[in-house]
Amino acid sequence: MPITPDTKDWTWVLERACPECGFDATAVHIGDVGGFVRSNAGIWAEVLEREDVRQRPDDSTWSPLEYACHVRDVHGLFAQRLVLTMTQDGPTFPDWNQDEAAVEGRYGEQDPRQVSRDLTDAAFATAEAFDAVPDEAADRIGYRGDGAEFTIESLGRYYVHDIVHHAWDVTHAQD
Repeated sequence: MPITPDTKDWTWVLERACPECGFDATAVHIGDVGGFVRSNAGIWAEVLEREDVRQRPDDSTWSPLEYACHVRDVHGLFAQRLVLTMTQDGPTFPDWNQDEAAVEGRYGEQDPRQVSRDLTDAAFATAEAFDAVPDEAADRIGYRGDGAEFTIESLGRYYVHDIVHHAWDVTHAQD
């Protein structure tokens, strides 16, 4: 059964703590992003070993495997956005439809062991890319297709919230 697309604009997490997962992205600095990303990757390795990894908790929620595939792809997406912002003046990021990606990528049918390896590789590569951002570049600007403006630092904070929130989705939200 298809999932109802999430149409929320989550940019508000750049201004206040998330009431769902409790994470406060406002406290994340550009130099912290890589550490958060590496730490989060370890959570997914454990999640992908669960017996219920392919089971959706209900008709409107992704399975842990589908969330992990999404997070793997989020790592790549934010690496691309970081590169664009570092190499172009005021780029507009290509749109990405996470729900289309899930269907086209057949997230629920992927091999959890391979997803774990790919997610870890993508996380560490993106963490290294954020680690390499010089302090003077943290204020470089890029735009999402809807016009939302991000500095490299706010892009990193938004990214960290995304992966932390999804780890919460699969480890706490169903409790």
